Amino acid sequence: MSTHAKRERLLLADLLETAGPDAPTLCEGWTTRDLAAHVVVRERRPDAAGGILVKQLAPRLERVMAEYTAKPYEELVQLVRTGPPRFSPFAFKPVDELSNLVEYYVHAEDVRRAQPEWTPRELDPVLQDALWSRLERSARLMGRGVPTGLVLRRPDGQTAVAQRGTPVVTVTGEPSELVLFLYGRQNAARVDLTGDENAVAKLRESRQLGI
Repeated sequence: MSTHAKRERLLLADLLETAGPDAPTLCEGWTTRDLAAHVVVRERRPDAAGGILVKQLAPRLERVMAEYTAKPYEELVQLVRTGPPRFSPFAFKPVDELSNLVEYYVHAEDVRRAQPEWTPRELDPVLQDALWSRLERSARLMGRGVPTGLVLRRPDGQTAVAQRGTPVVTVTGEPSELVLFLYGRQNAARVDLTGDENAVAKLRESRQLGI
């Protein structure tokens, strides 16, 4: 049975293929080639992927990323599409779904929403619930550095606290849009922000959202 993560992976691969290697993305400074290399290194090169989170490992990550961005683009896209090797933890469906659903969803939107005249896609309620479940688990981590209190709210009223404190800004939207906001894509996310005017402005411009 296909998982949400697998379907988002295949969508990402299709988007990368269609866009070509030099298209812009929402990841500042990254083209589609850079984004494809990031996805492949993250799940195929654990010896280097630690540099995403650990600054001391960043130089190695940069070297390995350079190796992969130099590969033929078609090869990179195929590596994204086929996924990790069998020995990778990401090859197990439960791990893949838990670790990669948000990763692939966000990066697919990084490609889609960087293109002119993009339009939102309709997501089924089951996928929205799956994204909300991930959001509830990661909200405190992703929002830990923001300069205001931060509450995430679904249209049905469910909430998750991403950062305690005052003044509080409430961000309302579908889980898919809240995920993009919390992962630092504030300008691309279709959400409503309410709260202190200055706090809302700071949050919109904050570079502290995400990892």
